Formats: sequence, structure tokens, C-alpha cells
Amino acid sequence: MEILACPVCKFHPLELKVEKEEGGEIVEGTIRCPKCSIDYPVRDRIPNMLPPDMR
Repeated sequence: MEILACPVCKFHPLELKVEKEEGGEIVEGTIRCPKCSIDYPVRDRIPNMLPPDMR
């Protein structure tokens, strides 16, 4: 999380909300940019860091 930045506004650090965790790995959740209020989903352990208009 320390190295991730928002692809839209380049702000960091981002906020992480964990919905499901298994064995120390995040399975489901959301990564949020507090500056521009964009949410990036984490599904099946994979974060989707594409800007909203490219998803």
C-alpha cells in the first residue's frame, strides 16, 4: 500500500477497506483515494487500479 498512488490524481497514500481476508491476503475489498474520492475494487485478490473511465 505504501507504493500505490491514485492513477487519476497521483495522490498517496491510499486507504484500504478489507471486506474479506484469507491467510493474511486480501481477497475482497476497496482501495480509496481520499483526495479525489475514487474507489478501486479488490476482487479475487487482484486490485483493479484502472481509472473509472477505462474499466
